Amino acid sequence: MTKTNHISASSPIGIFDSGLGGLSIWKEINQLLPNENTIYLADSKNAPYGEKSKQEIIDFSIKNTEYLLSKGCKMIVVACNTATTNAIKVLRANYNVPFIGIEPAIKPAALQSKTNKIGVLATKGTLSSELFISTSEQYRDSKDIIEVEGKGLVVLIEAGKLEQTKPLLEQYLKPLVNEGVDYIVLGCSHYPFLIPIIKTIIPANIKLIDSGEAVAKQTKNVLEQHQLLKTNNTNSHVFYTNGNLSLLQNFLKQIDIKNETVFFEEF
Repeated sequence: MTKTNHISASSPIGIFDSGLGGLSIWKEINQLLPNENTIYLADSKNAPYGEKSKQEIIDFSIKNTEYLLSKGCKMIVVACNTATTNAIKVLRANYNVPFIGIEPAIKPAALQSKTNKIGVLATKGTLSSELFISTSEQYRDSKDIIEVEGKGLVVLIEAGKLEQTKPLLEQYLKPLVNEGVDYIVLGCSHYPFLIPIIKTIIPANIKLIDSGEAVAKQTKNVLEQHQLLKTNNTNSHVFYTNGNLSLLQNFLKQIDIKNETVFFEEF
Protein backbone atom coordinates (compact mmCIF):
# COMPACT_ATOMS: atom_id res chain seq x y z
CA MET A 1 0.00 0.00 0.00
CA THR A 2 1.19 3.48 -0.78
CA LYS A 3 2.15 6.17 1.66
CA THR A 4 1.66 9.84 0.90
CA ASN A 5 4.07 12.77 1.15
CA HIS A 6 4.17 16.45 0.21
CA ILE A 7 1.11 17.45 2.19
CA SER A 8 0.72 20.91 3.73
CA ALA A 9 -1.82 22.97 5.64
CA SER A 10 -3.50 23.95 2.37
CA SER A 11 -3.99 20.30 1.37
CA PRO A 12 -7.61 19.13 1.66
CA ILE A 13 -9.21 17.03 4.37
CA GLY A 14 -10.47 13.80 2.84
CA ILE A 15 -13.78 12.43 4.10
CA PHE A 16 -15.41 9.17 3.03
CA ASP A 17 -18.56 7.28 3.84
CA SER A 18 -20.52 4.37 2.44
CA GLY A 19 -22.73 7.01 0.86
CA LEU A 20 -24.38 10.29 1.74
CA GLY A 21 -24.67 9.88 5.51
CA GLY A 22 -21.18 11.23 6.15
CA LEU A 23 -22.38 14.61 4.90
CA SER A 24 -23.69 15.04 8.46
CA ILE A 25 -20.06 14.77 9.58
CA TRP A 26 -18.83 17.01 6.76
CA LYS A 27 -21.31 19.67 7.89
CA GLU A 28 -19.94 19.67 11.46
CA ILE A 29 -16.33 19.82 10.23
CA ASN A 30 -17.11 22.66 7.84
CA GLN A 31 -18.88 24.64 10.57
CA LEU A 32 -15.97 24.31 12.99
CA LEU A 33 -13.21 24.64 10.37
CA PRO A 34 -14.61 26.95 7.66
CA ASN A 35 -11.17 27.70 6.18
CA GLU A 36 -10.38 24.09 5.31
CA ASN A 37 -10.49 22.60 1.82
CA THR A 38 -12.36 19.30 1.73
CA ILE A 39 -12.87 16.34 -0.58
CA TYR A 40 -15.88 14.14 0.16
CA LEU A 41 -16.22 10.67 -1.31
CA ALA A 42 -19.61 8.93 -1.30
CA ASP A 43 -19.25 5.20 -2.04
CA SER A 44 -23.00 4.92 -2.62
CA LYS A 45 -22.65 2.05 -5.07
CA ASN A 46 -21.53 -0.18 -2.21
CA ALA A 47 -23.92 1.10 0.48
CA PRO A 48 -24.82 -0.02 3.02
CA TYR A 49 -21.53 -1.16 4.52
CA GLY A 50 -23.37 -2.38 7.61
CA GLU A 51 -24.52 -5.52 5.81
CA LYS A 52 -21.14 -6.38 4.29
CA SER A 53 -18.47 -8.74 5.65
CA LYS A 54 -15.55 -7.33 7.63
CA GLN A 55 -13.13 -8.03 4.77
CA GLU A 56 -15.38 -6.28 2.26
CA ILE A 57 -15.58 -3.25 4.55
CA ILE A 58 -11.78 -3.19 4.87
CA ASP A 59 -11.37 -3.49 1.09
CA PHE A 60 -13.80 -0.64 0.41
CA SER A 61 -12.09 1.51 3.05
CA ILE A 62 -8.67 0.91 1.50
CA LYS A 63 -9.98 1.77 -1.96
CA ASN A 64 -11.57 5.00 -0.68
CA THR A 65 -8.42 5.96 1.22
CA GLU A 66 -6.21 5.34 -1.81
CA TYR A 67 -8.48 7.52 -3.93
CA LEU A 68 -8.45 10.41 -1.46
CA LEU A 69 -4.68 10.18 -1.01
CA SER A 70 -4.29 10.31 -4.80
CA LYS A 71 -6.01 13.71 -4.57
CA GLY A 72 -3.42 14.94 -2.06
CA CYS A 73 -5.44 14.79 1.16
CA LYS A 74 -3.57 15.61 4.39
CA MET A 75 -5.96 13.69 6.65
CA ILE A 76 -8.70 11.09 6.24
CA VAL A 77 -11.94 11.26 8.19
CA VAL A 78 -13.69 7.89 8.15
CA ALA A 79 -17.22 9.32 8.38
CA CYS A 80 -18.81 5.91 8.68
CA ASN A 81 -19.36 4.03 11.93
CA THR A 82 -19.12 0.62 10.26
CA ALA A 83 -15.91 1.45 8.39
CA THR A 84 -14.35 2.93 11.53
CA THR A 85 -15.18 0.01 13.78
CA ASN A 86 -14.06 -2.59 11.23
CA ALA A 87 -11.24 -1.01 9.25
CA ILE A 88 -9.55 1.96 10.90
CA LYS A 89 -6.84 -0.13 12.59
CA VAL A 90 -5.80 -1.46 9.18
CA LEU A 91 -5.80 2.03 7.67
CA ARG A 92 -3.70 3.52 10.46
CA ALA A 93 -1.20 0.70 10.18
CA ASN A 94 -0.65 1.23 6.46
CA TYR A 95 -0.77 4.96 5.77
CA ASN A 96 1.20 7.85 7.25
CA VAL A 97 -1.55 10.47 7.36
CA PRO A 98 -3.75 11.08 10.40
CA PHE A 99 -7.07 9.21 10.50
CA ILE A 100 -10.15 10.35 12.39
CA GLY A 101 -12.77 7.71 13.09
CA ILE A 102 -16.38 7.81 14.16
CA GLU A 103 -18.07 5.46 16.58
CA PRO A 104 -21.38 5.58 18.46
CA ALA A 105 -21.41 8.24 21.20
CA ILE A 106 -21.99 5.79 24.04
CA LYS A 107 -19.65 7.57 26.48
CA PRO A 108 -21.42 10.97 26.57
CA ALA A 109 -24.81 9.25 26.71
CA ALA A 110 -23.67 7.04 29.60
CA LEU A 111 -22.24 9.99 31.52
CA GLN A 112 -25.42 12.05 31.15
CA SER A 113 -28.13 9.39 31.48
CA LYS A 114 -30.37 9.73 34.56
CA THR A 115 -32.40 6.55 33.99
CA ASN A 116 -29.22 4.52 33.38
CA LYS A 117 -30.88 3.16 30.26
CA ILE A 118 -29.43 4.03 26.85
CA GLY A 119 -30.69 3.07 23.42
CA VAL A 120 -28.34 2.54 20.48
CA LEU A 121 -29.68 2.57 16.93
CA ALA A 122 -26.97 1.34 14.55
CA THR A 123 -26.21 -0.97 11.65
CA LYS A 124 -25.47 -4.66 12.04
CA GLY A 125 -21.85 -4.06 11.01
CA THR A 126 -21.33 -1.56 13.82
CA LEU A 127 -23.17 -3.47 16.54
CA SER A 128 -21.23 -6.67 15.83
CA SER A 129 -17.80 -5.02 15.60
CA GLU A 130 -15.05 -5.59 18.17
CA LEU A 131 -14.64 -1.85 18.76
CA PHE A 132 -18.32 -1.29 19.52
CA ILE A 133 -18.51 -4.31 21.79
CA SER A 134 -15.40 -3.31 23.76
CA THR A 135 -16.58 0.30 24.09
CA SER A 136 -20.08 -0.61 25.25
CA GLU A 137 -18.74 -3.21 27.70
CA GLN A 138 -17.05 -0.38 29.66
CA TYR A 139 -20.48 0.92 30.70
CA ARG A 140 -22.63 -2.20 30.98
CA ASP A 141 -21.98 -2.62 34.71
CA SER A 142 -23.74 0.65 35.48
CA LYS A 143 -25.91 1.21 32.39
CA ASP A 144 -28.49 -0.83 30.55
CA ILE A 145 -27.52 -0.49 26.87
CA ILE A 146 -30.30 -1.58 24.55
CA GLU A 147 -29.17 -2.15 20.96
CA VAL A 148 -31.45 -1.99 17.93
CA GLU A 149 -30.37 -2.70 14.37
CA GLY A 150 -31.68 -0.07 11.97
CA LYS A 151 -32.14 -2.55 9.16
CA GLY A 152 -33.22 -0.96 5.88
CA LEU A 153 -32.80 2.66 6.94
CA VAL A 154 -29.58 3.39 5.05
CA VAL A 155 -30.99 2.03 1.78
CA LEU A 156 -33.99 4.38 2.03
CA ILE A 157 -31.82 7.35 2.99
CA GLU A 158 -29.46 6.67 0.08
CA ALA A 159 -32.50 6.65 -2.23
CA GLY A 160 -33.68 9.99 -0.83
CA LYS A 161 -36.84 8.38 0.57
CA LEU A 162 -36.60 9.80 4.07
CA GLU A 163 -40.35 9.82 4.75
CA GLN A 164 -40.53 6.10 4.00
CA THR A 165 -38.30 5.43 7.01
CA LYS A 166 -41.05 6.36 9.48
CA PRO A 167 -42.72 2.92 9.76
CA LEU A 168 -39.32 1.30 10.34
CA LEU A 169 -38.34 3.95 12.87
CA GLU A 170 -41.58 3.43 14.77
CA GLN A 171 -40.81 -0.30 14.90
CA TYR A 172 -37.21 0.22 16.04
CA LEU A 173 -37.76 3.05 18.52
CA LYS A 174 -40.84 1.71 20.31
CA PRO A 175 -38.90 -0.90 22.35
CA LEU A 176 -36.41 1.79 23.42
CA VAL A 177 -39.20 4.11 24.58
CA ASN A 178 -40.91 1.24 26.41
CA GLU A 179 -37.66 0.37 28.19
CA GLY A 180 -37.45 3.89 29.59
CA VAL A 181 -34.28 5.14 27.91
CA ASP A 182 -33.49 8.83 28.25
CA TYR A 183 -30.80 8.88 25.54
CA ILE A 184 -30.79 7.35 22.08
CA VAL A 185 -27.40 7.15 20.41
CA LEU A 186 -27.56 7.46 16.63
CA GLY A 187 -24.83 5.00 15.69
CA CYS A 188 -24.71 5.64 11.95
CA SER A 189 -23.71 8.86 10.19
CA HIS A 190 -26.80 8.54 7.96
CA TYR A 191 -29.21 8.74 10.89
CA PRO A 192 -28.92 12.47 11.75
CA PHE A 193 -30.87 13.12 8.54
CA LEU A 194 -33.78 11.31 10.23
CA ILE A 195 -33.82 13.44 13.39
CA PRO A 196 -36.92 15.48 12.38
CA ILE A 197 -38.85 12.23 11.82
CA ILE A 198 -37.48 10.57 14.96
CA LYS A 199 -38.62 13.53 17.06
CA THR A 200 -42.23 12.96 15.94
CA ILE A 201 -42.03 9.40 17.30
CA ILE A 202 -40.24 9.64 20.67
CA PRO A 203 -41.23 11.66 23.75
CA ALA A 204 -39.62 15.07 24.15
CA ASN A 205 -37.72 13.98 27.27
CA ILE A 206 -35.60 11.49 25.30
CA LYS A 207 -32.45 13.11 23.96
CA LEU A 208 -30.73 12.17 20.71
CA ILE A 209 -26.96 12.14 20.49
CA ASP A 210 -24.59 11.54 17.57
CA SER A 211 -20.87 11.81 16.98
CA GLY A 212 -20.65 14.70 14.52
CA GLU A 213 -19.57 17.51 16.85
CA ALA A 214 -17.02 15.31 18.62
CA VAL A 215 -15.52 14.22 15.30
CA ALA A 216 -15.18 17.85 14.19
CA LYS A 217 -13.42 18.79 17.45
CA GLN A 218 -11.06 15.84 17.17
CA THR A 219 -10.33 16.77 13.54
CA LYS A 220 -9.31 20.26 14.66
CA ASN A 221 -7.19 18.92 17.53
CA VAL A 222 -5.27 16.52 15.31
CA LEU A 223 -4.67 19.14 12.62
CA GLU A 224 -3.24 21.45 15.30
CA GLN A 225 -1.03 18.68 16.65
CA HIS A 226 0.41 18.07 13.18
CA GLN A 227 0.63 21.80 12.37
CA LEU A 228 -1.71 21.27 9.43
CA LEU A 229 -4.49 23.71 10.36
CA LYS A 230 -5.32 25.98 7.43
CA THR A 231 -5.66 29.66 8.35
CA ASN A 232 -6.45 31.57 5.16
CA ASN A 233 -10.11 31.74 4.18
CA THR A 234 -10.05 30.81 0.49
CA ASN A 235 -11.39 27.31 0.22
CA SER A 236 -12.91 24.73 -2.11
CA HIS A 237 -15.06 21.67 -1.60
CA VAL A 238 -15.24 18.75 -4.01
CA PHE A 239 -17.81 15.98 -3.70
CA TYR A 240 -17.32 12.66 -5.48
CA THR A 241 -19.94 9.95 -5.83
CA ASN A 242 -20.31 6.67 -7.70
CA GLY A 243 -24.05 6.87 -7.13
CA ASN A 244 -26.77 9.37 -8.03
CA LEU A 245 -25.21 12.79 -8.53
CA SER A 246 -28.50 14.70 -8.30
CA LEU A 247 -29.30 12.98 -5.01
CA LEU A 248 -25.95 14.13 -3.61
CA GLN A 249 -26.77 17.67 -4.70
CA ASN A 250 -30.18 17.47 -2.99
CA PHE A 251 -28.60 16.35 0.28
CA LEU A 252 -26.16 19.25 0.13
CA LYS A 253 -29.12 21.63 -0.20
CA GLN A 254 -30.56 20.08 2.98
CA ILE A 255 -27.42 20.87 4.95
CA ASP A 256 -27.54 24.42 3.56
CA ILE A 257 -24.08 24.60 2.05
CA LYS A 258 -23.17 28.24 1.51
CA ASN A 259 -19.71 27.96 -0.01
CA GLU A 260 -19.43 29.24 -3.56
CA THR A 261 -16.64 26.95 -4.72
CA VAL A 262 -18.35 23.57 -4.79
CA PHE A 263 -17.69 20.97 -7.45
CA PHE A 264 -19.30 17.62 -8.13
CA GLU A 265 -17.59 14.74 -9.84
CA GLU A 266 -18.12 11.02 -10.34
CA PHE A 267 -15.47 8.47 -9.48
